[in-house]
Amino acid sequence: MTIRYSAPMPDTLRHFMRAKQDPARAVACPHCAAPAHRPCVLRKSGRLLTEPHPQRRSAWAQLSACCPQCQVEPTVPCHEDGRARATVHARRYQEAEEVAA
Repeated sequence: MTIRYSAPMPDTLRHFMRAKQDPARAVACPHCAAPAHRPCVLRKSGRLLTEPHPQRRSAWAQLSACCPQCQVEPTVPCHEDGRARATVHARRYQEAEEVAA
């Protein structure tokens, strides 16, 4: 009988194995509560989705990039006329994509 032990995967190797995933999967999904690095799911059926929810993409952009339009730092929500927006500006998505690349 052979006993096999599994060693924890190093973070550097884990990063390269996840390189094909959407970068928005690095944060937990506020819509379906999928944990970080797991795919989003439909809440009723539990079916796995190939693309993350828009809320997850918005949360990822907010956490990872500054907004060039409203001049806020990461983790601060975008705003218009002094009121916080539900989503981030399109330019912030572009900035987050550039940071992730």
